Amino acid sequence: MTRPSTHIWRLLKWGRILARHGALRGIERDPNTPAPVVRLCRIARFGTIQPAEPDYAGAFREIGPAAIKLGQTLATRPDLVGDEAAKNLLSLQDSLPPVPFAAIRKQIEDSFERPLEDIFVEVDPEPVGAASIAQVHKGVTTDGRTVAIKVLRPGIREKFEQDIATYEWAAAHLEAMGGEAKRLRPRLTIANFKRWSNSELDFRREAASASELADEMRGVHGYEIPAIDWDRTNGRVLTIEWVDGVKISNMAALAEAGHDLPDLARRLVLAFLTQAISGGFFHADMHQGNLFVKADGTIVAIDFGIMGRIDRRARQWLAEILYGLITGNYKRVAEIHFEAQYVPSYHSVDEFATALRAVGEPMRGKPVSELSVGQMLDGLFAITRDFDMQTQPHLLLLQKTMVMVEGIATQLHPQINMWDVSAPYVRSWIRDELGPEAAIADRIRNDFETLLRLPDLVRRIEDRYPAKGGAPEPPPLPEVELLWERRRRRAEAGQRGWLGYLAAAAIGGAATWGMIAAGLIG
Repeated sequence: MTRPSTHIWRLLKWGRILARHGALRGIERDPNTPAPVVRLCRIARFGTIQPAEPDYAGAFREIGPAAIKLGQTLATRPDLVGDEAAKNLLSLQDSLPPVPFAAIRKQIEDSFERPLEDIFVEVDPEPVGAASIAQVHKGVTTDGRTVAIKVLRPGIREKFEQDIATYEWAAAHLEAMGGEAKRLRPRLTIANFKRWSNSELDFRREAASASELADEMRGVHGYEIPAIDWDRTNGRVLTIEWVDGVKISNMAALAEAGHDLPDLARRLVLAFLTQAISGGFFHADMHQGNLFVKADGTIVAIDFGIMGRIDRRARQWLAEILYGLITGNYKRVAEIHFEAQYVPSYHSVDEFATALRAVGEPMRGKPVSELSVGQMLDGLFAITRDFDMQTQPHLLLLQKTMVMVEGIATQLHPQINMWDVSAPYVRSWIRDELGPEAAIADRIRNDFETLLRLPDLVRRIEDRYPAKGGAPEPPPLPEVELLWERRRRRAEAGQRGWLGYLAAAAIGGAATWGMIAAGLIG
């Protein structure tokens, strides 16, 4: 277990880096920041020269790989880090200088316990991408297929473990200080971040996620997941089909190739909604570097280290919330927040509906270019504090991905209206999932499943209360005091007897002394 002094030393070291980039100023000035945290910030920035404009992204990049990933997560939490920091962190790119190819070659050979030439005929020593966790090389398999080879950076797992241990320690102490820090639930935020990071650091899980998402999206036209080469994939190496296409961020190349950019934007939004609302399993790292467009217009996603899941009931709530905001039914949106227990029951549903109206109405009637999911989320975060709404970590990835998708779609088609694109899909899904037919189908399915469980229930009752069998019921038997029970009883009685004698003697002596003192006896 890491000593507290080690955690404090790391926090002070990171604090110095944050201070040099001016990133502690907002924390110190926030009235909700606990006093011990303010003191730690002052110690960390002592003697540093702070720039006029804070650079949060630069600070996280300098701290290291785990901080880069944490910064990207915090970019979706303006309620936690503030609007200024969240906007700056959105520019945080997950890129680092590449590892020398000799180290990459050794990583591949050690993980497969075979020479590189037995696995790949050719591997380009120059990486096509180098991120905080891994880097990617183009290669050719022994059977002639062109593939992308993603290799884990040497030592990165150990580095993440150390840093996350300190994040957990700091979050626990911050939450224990109560107040606003407790409402924001930093421990759950770090726990989710740890779970996401562990998934990213095991390429077998990433391969499984890609395979599962491919099955889910098989019927969606114009959206594709590359095939996994399972024979050349393990925990530290992921081999996947090579994608020939244009990065979705390269607008000029897309236009030159003759692609319909508004149609690409619409299909990207619908693909996300299909994953998140219909399937409950979605690609949660849909930034511009992870999306390509093939010559036939097919959108291809890569990098499945971060995936999100939402259970069916939460998806129903989410769909109703989105549709309620689209249609202006703020009362229903408020009711869902109370049904889901996102807002404590001691608050007023009507008052919360009015607060939601204050967020939604300013966006209604505006030009489509000014409508924004990001603005809506910022507004929702702003009112959560007033209604003691705790952070919902299971929705953090969804919020992050919604902002990413909207940003890409807006770049492809600046006049896109996310609400207009989303409304028909969400309306159809709600009708199918929450309409009368769906309610009847759910009731039939649940009742039928209950009936199927009855035989097992009867068997468990019989196991708990077995039949008496063929032998006659035994007659009542006399109670017999066992020797050791008798000895114990006598010993306890003897102890009580001696205690009684001593108590009687003490009481009698005290009474005699009192009578002598009173002159009643000579």
